Amino acid sequence: MRNALIAAKLDGVPFTQGTKTMKKLTALLLLSFMLFSSVIGQVPTAPTVKTKEANAESTTDAAPAGNGQMTAADIEAFLDGVIPLQIAQQDIAGVTVSIVKDGKLLFAKGYGYADVANKKPVVADKTLFRPGSISKLFTWTAVMQLQEQGKLDLDKDVNEYLDFKIPEAFGKPITLKNVMTHTAGFEEQLKDLFGGEKSPNLGDYVKMHIPNRIFPPGEVPAYSNYATALAGYIVERVSGQSYDDYIEQNIFKPLEMNSSSFRQPPPANLVPNMSNAYILASDEAKPFEIIGPYPAGSLSSTATDMAKFMLAHLQNGKFGDAQILKPETAKLMHSRLFALDDKANAMAYGFYEESRNGHRIIGHGGDTVAFHSDLHLIPDAGVGFFISQNSAGKGQPGLRTVVWDAFIDRYFPVEPTAELPTLETAKQDAAAVAGTYLGSRRPEKSLFRIMGLLGQTSVSANEDGTISVDFLTDFNGKPKRWREVAPMTFRDVNGQDSLIFKPDANGRMQIVVPYPFMTFTRVGFLDNAKLILPVIGISLFVMLLTLILWFVGWLTRRHYGGRLELTTREKQLRYLVRAIFAIDLLFIVALFAIIIYMSSHFDFFSDRGNFWVWIAQIIGLIGVIGTPIILYNAVHAWMSKRYRIWGRLQATIFAFASLGFLWFVYAGNLLSFTSHF
Repeated sequence: MRNALIAAKLDGVPFTQGTKTMKKLTALLLLSFMLFSSVIGQVPTAPTVKTKEANAESTTDAAPAGNGQMTAADIEAFLDGVIPLQIAQQDIAGVTVSIVKDGKLLFAKGYGYADVANKKPVVADKTLFRPGSISKLFTWTAVMQLQEQGKLDLDKDVNEYLDFKIPEAFGKPITLKNVMTHTAGFEEQLKDLFGGEKSPNLGDYVKMHIPNRIFPPGEVPAYSNYATALAGYIVERVSGQSYDDYIEQNIFKPLEMNSSSFRQPPPANLVPNMSNAYILASDEAKPFEIIGPYPAGSLSSTATDMAKFMLAHLQNGKFGDAQILKPETAKLMHSRLFALDDKANAMAYGFYEESRNGHRIIGHGGDTVAFHSDLHLIPDAGVGFFISQNSAGKGQPGLRTVVWDAFIDRYFPVEPTAELPTLETAKQDAAAVAGTYLGSRRPEKSLFRIMGLLGQTSVSANEDGTISVDFLTDFNGKPKRWREVAPMTFRDVNGQDSLIFKPDANGRMQIVVPYPFMTFTRVGFLDNAKLILPVIGISLFVMLLTLILWFVGWLTRRHYGGRLELTTREKQLRYLVRAIFAIDLLFIVALFAIIIYMSSHFDFFSDRGNFWVWIAQIIGLIGVIGTPIILYNAVHAWMSKRYRIWGRLQATIFAFASLGFLWFVYAGNLLSFTSHF
């Protein structure tokens, strides 16, 4: 759902990014789509189709602009010069856009194709896209409606609204405020995120997929699709209606969002207008994506319907004669609720801040496997911007990011200000914050903890006193540079975002990033991927080389008739050591083969995949149990007078290789036998 350069998600959000190889694997598993852009040129560009009601020029005063006035005609000319080029370069099938201003739909237009094979164009007021985690804003709006009616208390233990219990942890209950700010403390939940033929029963889903609690509530932001699904179930319980019925009657109907639905698959009357889903426009279309925690990401909607939702929030809950929120409730919903630092972007009541160019902006993004969307509200200007693409594409940053950046810079240009000087302590502080960091949004208790381990990010101190963070890249794909402009606050050299470094509750250094739904904490020795990955790489190389040389030696002796003079015990140890090495290698190969398969078959993140994962883990368990034999072999080699120095060193290297394997298994939690992940 939300993918903010880091995480994945169903949205999401990106976990973190590590080496290039693991970036790809992590991104696939977490539904990210951050790929390097390349010009392709061979994808045909479809005609653009504009809605009738957006043809007229705005009658309101134009907003101050840099290179153009914010009118329908200027926006159309501007976006017509940006979006078709991005569609071609990034191999995207279609895009839909809507922009509102001063209580009216200012512009809406479709670009490219909803169906590439049949050359069916995207039409802004007809074609349904999947906005992913932007769906969460509807769940939060429903929660706020029930709160203003006195049916929900945002500070109460959520267990008071449930017919099951979220297990106790950390001596604190989880509240709806924690849920809305992604500070419930849940680990990442992967199982049944996608797949199936229709939406699951929401009550069954939230009862069967309770994540482990890994942080105290209200302290650490860690994006959670499960938490939003839980809020959707609370809406059902309190309102006495199904989630779908409640949203339709209390949000869609008053806002006249007649082409929107959370139902999976959509109602029959909407199916003909549903856009196809693509990874690349040049690929085959993908099936309709079924979202497991559907209040977190199953919405299907048109750009013009999304414009009505934006208008309601920009007008304090009012749309036409309808009032979906009281003005005071809408203002509360948009206000800051949680931030790790007063100077950092904050989570509001479900919306998150992303301020730039002198304006406070609130919004949300959304990602499914194929669809990638953003919704931005600029309250002080009365402007809302929605964009969605029906293909992941091959660009980094994605089309939606390029278009939004161009839009905000054109119509809300930055006023020249005096540049803050770099602090004299820059080099010293850059060295102090350098290290390896782990994202808060991660699986922790299951074997998929390995994803957090392999997705760690690095902060590097540069010679000029700036720092680089490997997952925060610029348009050229290279890490941005950040300079210190306040104590432990680093500003993007070519932008407006800041990184704030400060100790967490346990005294570990953490990065407060511009995305307030997650954070990064420096890891210790035992969990540092920069140490673990070289160690496991060398360990596996030693194991593989040993098996190869053993086979080569056997062939040589067979050919020349030689043989080794070994005692019975030595022969047994020799065979056992190599058998354990073979088992260890088989475990790693099997496990990663399963993970790679899962990366393109998301329905395997379900009970379907349990059997094969357990088989791989049993192989790994046998290898771990055999480790003492390898250690005994080393002790025996040093104590026996029959071994020369090379034999002793060889046995010692074998022992270290087996310990490196154990370290990797422990750090990645690879032998966690659980069907809950």
